[in-house]
Amino acid sequence: MEPFEDENPFSIADPPLSSASSHSHVDVSSPSSPANHTVTLPSSPLIGVQSPSLRSGFPSQGSGHTPRSPTSKSDFCCVRDQWLHSGEDVEILITDAQKTSENSTSPYITYVIRSGNVESRHRYSEFESLRLNLTKLYPTLIIPPIPSKQTISDYAIKQAKAREDVAMIARRKRMLQTFLNRIARHPILSNEHVFHRFLDGEVSWTEVLHSPPISQLPKNILKAPAHNPTDFSASSAYEALPNPSPAHPLRRPDQRFLDSEVFTNKFASHLSGPMEKVTRRTAKRWADYAQDHMELGAIWNGFSLNESGELATAIEKTGQAIDTTYMSTTRLLQDLEQNWQEPLHEYSQFASIIKKLLAYRHQKHVQLEMTQDALEARRESLNELEKSESEARRLEEALERGRGRSISASVSVSPTSPDAANTNEASVGAGEGGNGNEQTENPASVFLPPHPGPSPVKRRTPGMGLLSALSYTIHGMMDADPESARRSSISKTRETISQLEDALHLSAQDLKYASSTIQADLDRFQRQKVADLREMAISMARSHREWCKKNLEAWEEVKKDTAKIPEHPNRIPSERASVAVTSSAGPSAARRDSAATINGR
Repeated sequence: MEPFEDENPFSIADPPLSSASSHSHVDVSSPSSPANHTVTLPSSPLIGVQSPSLRSGFPSQGSGHTPRSPTSKSDFCCVRDQWLHSGEDVEILITDAQKTSENSTSPYITYVIRSGNVESRHRYSEFESLRLNLTKLYPTLIIPPIPSKQTISDYAIKQAKAREDVAMIARRKRMLQTFLNRIARHPILSNEHVFHRFLDGEVSWTEVLHSPPISQLPKNILKAPAHNPTDFSASSAYEALPNPSPAHPLRRPDQRFLDSEVFTNKFASHLSGPMEKVTRRTAKRWADYAQDHMELGAIWNGFSLNESGELATAIEKTGQAIDTTYMSTTRLLQDLEQNWQEPLHEYSQFASIIKKLLAYRHQKHVQLEMTQDALEARRESLNELEKSESEARRLEEALERGRGRSISASVSVSPTSPDAANTNEASVGAGEGGNGNEQTENPASVFLPPHPGPSPVKRRTPGMGLLSALSYTIHGMMDADPESARRSSISKTRETISQLEDALHLSAQDLKYASSTIQADLDRFQRQKVADLREMAISMARSHREWCKKNLEAWEEVKKDTAKIPEHPNRIPSERASVAVTSSAGPSAARRDSAATINGR
């Protein structure tokens, strides 16, 4: 396996390659207003040091855990908000897990949450709904994970007792407590009033789910403002945005986020692959080691009953030391589970969360490019329609001119006039060489019938001429009213272009906000990850040190008691043994004969 380099891929030193990205970044160290979920966009991120989670024993209070400094926030929305931002090192605890059947036909586990002097009770599904809605309210932030659900295999093996498994409930208590404290420590999520109401024991969670802002969430988060998806006054141009898939390719991707995606995949493969497998295998072997020592200790303690005196005491002390090894190994397993395995699993979940976050930003970028393409296509279509309209107008003007000349000629040679023959002869004579100015118009031919215009009725008016007949034939072939249809299409296309221009502007703003906010939260997460991994390594070293210390103390006592056992009466005294060793010719004489006691030598 190639070595894993824990470099920071979320660095903001490299400028973005995409024109839609922004050089500005979000200050996630300062709280945002909980009313509209807005954040400021300073010229550079001023992200404060983020404290790690408040897991019991992880991280330790001695390293990486700094108390919160008092914030300048004064517009608290509730008492829980004031408590969270009091400047003290607040900690949310899950003190108990109780089985109840309140408002339900089947029993379930409810977790007792204590925040300050307030207690609230929530079941696992309510934690799940809290996280889901926070993900929708803040699509550009890294929402901490919650423990995974029970698998189908767990239910199949344990069946009805799966929900009551003590180890699973204890694990959920710890990880749910970490989830709540990570939200409480987040500079933006800690201001969300939905989270405050979750901690308030006097508020019904069902009521929270059916009230704003959760009730105002859109069905499709991609067609809502990135900075505030619940904005009911958002422009209707969001409806014109496409709904791309995460796998849709980009023409001009941002190299920063491509690097972040590559690093996240690499990080996830290391966590969910070799590291978790080795950790599970190591834990299993430690568990077998503890089980073997438990059985061995019982055997030695029973063996001590068959002896007497100092020998019985020494055997009993040996059995107790083996029991101590069993208990210290069990404690080591618990520490490794709480301070290594659970954080490791949590960070594998974080990797999946970051993948979804980058996919959301990718879709926003695809929206921008697809909107640009749709706008260009509509503009080309409008140009074609305008060209068709211009050609139709020129053709109509030519037809009108030709129609006027035809009508004038047909009226001038009308057979109803008494001098038609003479007029025709005069016209012919004038055309062959006579003076055209000598032609006189008939006063009876000044009346011209009005042109009826386009009509769905195909008819030929006498005297209309060839051009008029051609115009009516074309109109009949195309549409009942092609001019109106074409002008309506032009009007609709212009309206669509206007909507797409607004949508393009909103999409560019959303991409700029999403890029800067995601980048800032990735930077904050990188510092949190480094601090947590440091604490995980220190905790593992501390657990092994305590394990060795306890075992050493127990076996030192065994050594003292073993030294008190008198020598065997058939054993050569130490003085004679030393003389025999010195008088021996070779090193083999210093060895004790294994058959000396049996043979009585």
